Amino acid sequence: QVQLVESGGGLVQAGGSLRLPCAASGRTFGNYAMGWFRQAPDKEREFVAALSWDDGYTNYAASVKGRFTISRGNAKNTVYLQMNSLKPEDTAVYYCAAARFPSVILNEYDYWGQGTQVTVSS
Repeated sequence: QVQLVESGGGLVQAGGSLRLPCAASGRTFGNYAMGWFRQAPDKEREFVAALSWDDGYTNYAASVKGRFTISRGNAKNTVYLQMNSLKPEDTAVYYCAAARFPSVILNEYDYWGQGTQVTVSS
């Protein structure tokens, strides 16, 4: 069993930065690939970034590539989403999730956090 808790959301001006931690618990957390998804009002939840269990592979949505970075902390129990050069269209609830593989497909993730709101003002 893996439990995930996101934090770090808030209100930021366009061009600013935020870092979202996702704290994980569970003995087998280190064996999971991690992903970040987001859901804007009246839109479907969409893939943002993914990281393999060994941190050797990353994948990003085209809309965030070059601006966002997914990483895992040294203690391996926290995953981060560093978001730079934020745009108003990045406004959404951001969710971290755990899966067997670093997929872009929402339904392939087994565990989800509760989400954290990110609002980017213009």
